[in-house]
Amino acid sequence: MAGRKTPAAQAAVIMGSDSDLEAMKPCMAALESLGVVFSVTIASAHRTPKHLESTIRAFEKNGGKVVIAAAGGAAHLAGVIAALTPLPVIGVPMRSPMLGLDSLLSMAQMPPGVPVAVVGVNGSQNAALFAAQILAHSNPAVRDALLAFRKRQAEKVVAKSRKMDKLGWAGYQA
Repeated sequence: MAGRKTPAAQAAVIMGSDSDLEAMKPCMAALESLGVVFSVTIASAHRTPKHLESTIRAFEKNGGKVVIAAAGGAAHLAGVIAALTPLPVIGVPMRSPMLGLDSLLSMAQMPPGVPVAVVGVNGSQNAALFAAQILAHSNPAVRDALLAFRKRQAEKVVAKSRKMDKLGWAGYQA
């Protein structure tokens, strides 16, 4: 619609490579379902440091609140972003030939003063949920969507418990 201003992104999803896109789909789907306005881009800490820095500066200038950074291997992306901004950074280590352990340790072992929150390997949905928790403090709509999501999760677990009570463990498995 002409003349209509698009809301500024509250969250930025930054991937080190387009090879991370498949594992990050649950992140984007969760952000969308929670009503979080977000941007998605590819920027490499090693190959495009100037592009990465300009992306972070533009995100900050436009009022961005939280960054989700996905990378594999050496996985320096989240740490470099954390060094560039005071915004919260959530690292998503990508599965790699070393099962993602190298990525996980690269993100989790940040030096004092440059923290990165880290989810599990390929844990992109949890990264989105954590970003939503951060945003929920100042965005009532995101807070309500997050609470509704948690309620639906709880209802699913209770339904499974009731089914197991009714069928027994062996019947439930069948």
